[in-house]
Amino acid sequence: MDKTYQPEQIESRWYQRWETDNRFAPSGEGEPYSIMIPPPNVTGSLHMGHAFQVTIMDTLIRWRRMQGRNTLWQVGADHAGIATQMLVERKIAAEEGKTRFDLGRDAFIDKVWEWKQESGGHITRQLRRMGASVDWSRERFTMDDGFYQAVQEVFVQLFDDDLIYRGKRLVNWDPTLHTAISDLEVENRDQQGQFWHFRYPLADGVTTDAGLDHLVVATTRPETLLGDSGVAVNPEDPRYASLVGKFVTLPLVGRRIPIVADEHADMDKGSGCVKVTPAHDFNDYEVGRRQTLPLINVFTQDARILERAEAYDIQGRALPDIDPTLPAKYAGLDRFEARQQLVADMDAAGLLEQVETVNNTLPYGDRSGDVIEPLLTDQWFVAVEKLARPAIEAVENGDIQFVPKNYENMYFAWMRDLQDWCISRQLWWGHRIPAWYDEAGNVYVARSEAEARDKHGLAADVTLTQDDDVLDTWFSSGLWTFGTLGWPEKTPELDTFHPSSVLVTGFDIIFFWVARMIMLTLKFRDEVPFKQVYVHGLVRDGQGQKMSKSKGNVLDPIDLIDGIALEDLVDKRTGSLMQPQKAKAIAKATRDEFAGGIEAHGTDALRFTFLSQATTGRDIKFDMGRLDGYRNFCNKLWNASRYVLMNAEGEDCGASPEGQGGEIELSLADRWIVSRLQQTEAQVTRAMEEFRFDHASQALYDFVWNEYCDWYLELSKPVMWDDEASPAAKRGTRRTLVRVLEAILRLAHPMMPFISEEIWQRVAPLAGKATGEGSESIMNQPWPLAEEAKVDAAATRDIEWVKDVIVAVRNIRAEMNLAPGKPLDVLLTKGSPGDRERLEANRPFVAKLAKLERIEWLEDPEQAPLSATQLVGEMEVLVPMADLIDKDAELARLAKEIDKQDRLIGGIEKKLGNESFVAKAPEAVVEKERGKLADFHAARTLLVEQRDKIAAL
Repeated sequence: MDKTYQPEQIESRWYQRWETDNRFAPSGEGEPYSIMIPPPNVTGSLHMGHAFQVTIMDTLIRWRRMQGRNTLWQVGADHAGIATQMLVERKIAAEEGKTRFDLGRDAFIDKVWEWKQESGGHITRQLRRMGASVDWSRERFTMDDGFYQAVQEVFVQLFDDDLIYRGKRLVNWDPTLHTAISDLEVENRDQQGQFWHFRYPLADGVTTDAGLDHLVVATTRPETLLGDSGVAVNPEDPRYASLVGKFVTLPLVGRRIPIVADEHADMDKGSGCVKVTPAHDFNDYEVGRRQTLPLINVFTQDARILERAEAYDIQGRALPDIDPTLPAKYAGLDRFEARQQLVADMDAAGLLEQVETVNNTLPYGDRSGDVIEPLLTDQWFVAVEKLARPAIEAVENGDIQFVPKNYENMYFAWMRDLQDWCISRQLWWGHRIPAWYDEAGNVYVARSEAEARDKHGLAADVTLTQDDDVLDTWFSSGLWTFGTLGWPEKTPELDTFHPSSVLVTGFDIIFFWVARMIMLTLKFRDEVPFKQVYVHGLVRDGQGQKMSKSKGNVLDPIDLIDGIALEDLVDKRTGSLMQPQKAKAIAKATRDEFAGGIEAHGTDALRFTFLSQATTGRDIKFDMGRLDGYRNFCNKLWNASRYVLMNAEGEDCGASPEGQGGEIELSLADRWIVSRLQQTEAQVTRAMEEFRFDHASQALYDFVWNEYCDWYLELSKPVMWDDEASPAAKRGTRRTLVRVLEAILRLAHPMMPFISEEIWQRVAPLAGKATGEGSESIMNQPWPLAEEAKVDAAATRDIEWVKDVIVAVRNIRAEMNLAPGKPLDVLLTKGSPGDRERLEANRPFVAKLAKLERIEWLEDPEQAPLSATQLVGEMEVLVPMADLIDKDAELARLAKEIDKQDRLIGGIEKKLGNESFVAKAPEAVVEKERGKLADFHAARTLLVEQRDKIAAL
């Protein structure tokens, strides 16, 4: 093996080898175990959330594969309707100076497919870099032919079952992209805005109880005043009880609108009166539904003011009796231009009561960056009530289990308060809705135009035009678990791998994806899509902030794997920012945090870092310090393996079957490490079964670093390097070194696939396992199973005694400032007969590892010379101090150190005693100073204790 661990040299090589050898395909043997990858957007790039999620899924798949399960990790990508269309539109505009309308629909779709073939595989290359052992031979795409057939089938069947309908409803509308979008694509941003208070004159000479001839309403969106169809007051509000059923005159428009009693009006907020605009506000839409108010739309799809309003009832039917007249001066104005003009006109008319500055939130489209408008449009909807009922029951009866279980409550809360699902999008890229219209506007839903004609007996001369809209990508991804396995065809893969075993997902899409998969799969497969849902937290930065480009705190997992220079990192974080001042601040923060850039850590270190922080359901503060620590862990495992190979290669390692080779003699240390291995195997397995990846990784880390490397390798040296040790003892220790390391590598493989494979190929032959070109891989080896018979409690007790004695001697060296390599004499006394027996049995181990000249039992404690002392239970460990230190010189040195601490303590106490500093400095700075003071006091206490011990010698 190379002297140093260099992940970049082994990771790509091993992944290519695994893929070439088709190691990721189902074995065809064992109980099925399947995971469906949440399909990343085809336009996407791997971010920290993806990398975290991929690590968890791959760990599960590799673990179950080693357990002998017939594993399938289904891979694929989502066509990402809005994102892909925007990307290709920009590309065409930049390269050809054309729009999609210049090309036409068919030619534009051809351009999208060209882009997909050339550039749409970036994230799949990154999945390989993460070590994802997905079955690439089965890769699917939500726009491939088979999936298109599944989507059509589901749409047609749902329509035929009266579970899909077309209607005029309020949706999130993006005025830039001209399409409806889902709530998940809306980004709510906090901002400072204004609250305009307007006077609405009471009609018919009516006045309030206070004698006023108007009501005051307030709004953050004055332009929607043009679409008001009522004013609401709370039914419990005595101020307005006499006005319910009366009317106000809508300012600037002149339309009479009713005063209604509705709980939406808050008596304690403002005047207690609320304008109701059902066609332009989701809350108002519900008020309009309850109060049977008309829906009056005043916006175009560009969010400009219409020349004439459009009036509908709550079912979306036109209301010709309502006067659609709007003031001509606003026609064609952008909504924000109209706002300014309307406020000015209300002020001029004496109807502006006051303007208030408030903090509020505005909805923005996450792709376009434009303010989203609730807009009344014709869309296709899924009626979800009948679909939701069995989906709720599937979780209630345990057919689907959430891990952690508390996420079931979030699921139920959503599922019991569902609104019908808007599934149409006004795009060109996506699954075009399989519906055709004749010239009279009648709709015919079928899998093709020919089927539509045949199904409805349409004559050949009837002209049909297909719906221009496409389906929401969440609709097609809702079929993911069974659509990827060949449905609607009856395939062997469906029979074998469906329902899938576990879905790994973030909590933010439980409703948008998880719930919809459950509903659609139960409807079309009459079974659940998965048996468990493992819900993980979100990956945040080290301060707990959400990672975002606007904050400039994004980390690219590939940069953590391969490293990145500081200025390149700065460019990545600031390159897309428009505001120079903000870019400057982010650049400074980045240089402060990553002064030397980011070093290469390798995939295994990154994966282990993710797993160490994968507590159930909690968000993760990604810690660069942990990443550095787990790169060191990889180095530790690498160097330990080199030590084992140096002592085992070319030697008899007892690999022959029991009784057929040379005699084997196991030392106490051998028996102890084998015993601890069994316990670690059981601990890791139990943690994996419980999805406690943090516990599994910690158990492995502790065993490898603290027990195998720090203790067992050291305990093996007295045997391996002792010329007087018997061949049987050396053979036993070599066998233990090799076999325990080989088991460690199998335990580590699901978490750290690359380093474990690289080392295993060298170690496995010594443990009696065949390797070599085209033969075995660690990923197909059996998962280590704990053997209770090999748990040796007595060996553990004895080794713990040995360790305690060695640690006691090391502590004395540190306290007395004795050189680590200086040979010492040690006396043990006041212990039990068992302590004495352990000394006689383990003298070589203790003497070698503690670097002792000699170690003896002192019968009479009263005869002990002046010594430094440590306790091991009731036994005293004594190191005689005569001739070991210059007492006067050491006391003088300690006096100087204590004086130094006193000066440091004085400086901090003076600073904290300054009331001005404590009052004006940030709390974090003050707390840091207090922490430093506590550290200095602790250091001084230790120095004083050491001085007192030496003074007493």
